[in-house]
Amino acid sequence: MVAGETSGDLLGAELIKALRELRPELRFTGIGGPRMEAAGMEVLFPLEKLAVRGYIEVLRHLPEIFSIRRRLRRHFLAQPPAAFIGIDAPDFNLGLELDLKARGIPTIHYVSPQIWMWRGKRIHKIKHAVSKMLTLFPFELPLYERAGIDAAFVGHPLADLLEKIPPRAILREQLKLPATVPVVALLPGSRQSEVGHLADVFIQTAWKIHQRMPEAVFLVPLATRETRTQFENILYRHPWAYELPLTIMFGHAHDAMAAADVVLLASGTAALEAALLKRPMVIAYRMPALSHWWLKGKGYLPYYGLPNILCGEFVVPELIQHDATPDNLSQAVFNLLADETVRERLERKFTALGASLQRGASRRAAEAVLPLIGG
Repeated sequence: MVAGETSGDLLGAELIKALRELRPELRFTGIGGPRMEAAGMEVLFPLEKLAVRGYIEVLRHLPEIFSIRRRLRRHFLAQPPAAFIGIDAPDFNLGLELDLKARGIPTIHYVSPQIWMWRGKRIHKIKHAVSKMLTLFPFELPLYERAGIDAAFVGHPLADLLEKIPPRAILREQLKLPATVPVVALLPGSRQSEVGHLADVFIQTAWKIHQRMPEAVFLVPLATRETRTQFENILYRHPWAYELPLTIMFGHAHDAMAAADVVLLASGTAALEAALLKRPMVIAYRMPALSHWWLKGKGYLPYYGLPNILCGEFVVPELIQHDATPDNLSQAVFNLLADETVRERLERKFTALGASLQRGASRRAAEAVLPLIGG
């Protein structure tokens, strides 16, 4: 199994648990994070080695990434697994899957690449590389069926997992937050590259909100020790940082989002998580100018954030690149804090979205994988 980022680590861990319930003797090895390792996988390389986003950033890390893929390919060809499961990370996994499938190893790709958003011609490579595609969203299945690719819609594991998060009132009590104060969760990303581009603008946004609404408090959950240290270093460059009512949390992103009135976050899986938690949000993203120039105009849709893509309209604001300024972001957060009607409408939309993705995904994924494993 290979996962390339924090969200994939979560999906992989849940899939390992589901597979072990059905086949306790199965063993797992590959690339993953702490959740997959805790679920019992032998980690050959940590997923942080692959957690790079943006063309320019990837170029800087290409030699190491190619080296890891060559070593992993040699390992799996020398000790052929019953099956290979690539969890998202298509730029890394599809090439590996192509080689392994050619040697007779069944390959499963879990999480469809966003061929409906951009790079649609990639489906031809997928057809050669993948024995079975497991999709998270229902509209993806017909794309693969039309291309003659074996695929199954399994639903989204997060839709199942996040239903278990306690209600906001209970979480606020656990986090020792007053029930009536405005709470804003800040999620500048799970990668160090994302935190590097967004932490400062999020901190300045929090300061602007604090100046207009001194009673507001801020929660900042960070996924790793490295991103936490990085955020703290950026925070304390500002002389007024000690005045901000801001709590940095190690993990617990779901708790922070569920306890918040509004979430300000980096575009990515966190936006879907906030939607499944039925929280109003503002989506932001920044990347190096050259990466943004390269990507601009290549997409098929006018949206970046998954909640807008899945709803088919701009239900939450997206502020990208030069539009992601402290002035714009703080005003967007204020607009949501001030408009109860909009917040209620979003909750209804997100409730329907969550229901459409709840399928017992990890169990369904495991059941789809087992026929390819044999034995």
